[in-house]
Amino acid sequence: MKLYTTKGSGNGYKVALLLSLLNKAHERIIVDFPGGEHKRKPFTELNPRSQVPVLEDNGRVLWDSSACLAYVARKYGGERWLPSDPGQMGEVLQWVAVALNEIQFGLQYGRGIAQGRRSGSFEECAELGRKGLNVLEARLKNNDWLALGRPTIADVACYPYTARAPQANIALAPYPAVVAWIRRIETLPGYLRLD
Repeated sequence: MKLYTTKGSGNGYKVALLLSLLNKAHERIIVDFPGGEHKRKPFTELNPRSQVPVLEDNGRVLWDSSACLAYVARKYGGERWLPSDPGQMGEVLQWVAVALNEIQFGLQYGRGIAQGRRSGSFEECAELGRKGLNVLEARLKNNDWLALGRPTIADVACYPYTARAPQANIALAPYPAVVAWIRRIETLPGYLRLD
């Protein structure tokens, strides 16, 4: 199995983290983003969207972190990380949606603006990011995990850019339940350090 990612990609990290939590061997291939490798062949033949991550497994090629998480969870994680029961699956996927919306367009994009890698309105990103953090905080005040009372791909999907919120100039101190959840993730067997 091959995971194409780039240094600092939270989306690529999500997939690497789940593979590590599942103790699933894989080769990590670093794509040269500054050099534009993601915008030309052969990479664009793997992903026409020119983005990481890309997962290659036994001839199957998948792109987008959510698709990769779902594939890895169902193929190698059994029912634990993404159950097949419709209600439980929906509970997990609603948090994946938070990762794809408030966290990505708020915290991830805000981080890019703060670091000078992305243009846009930092205030709009920060407002959306704080909205996502408030949703997480409300859930985590009375729950250790986002869904089903255990770690799932919901937690894996939301973790990287939430943990990196300070890099988007958004302090986590106002969100103590989120901070405690981050620490719980970091103590899971097989945890892969966030670079």
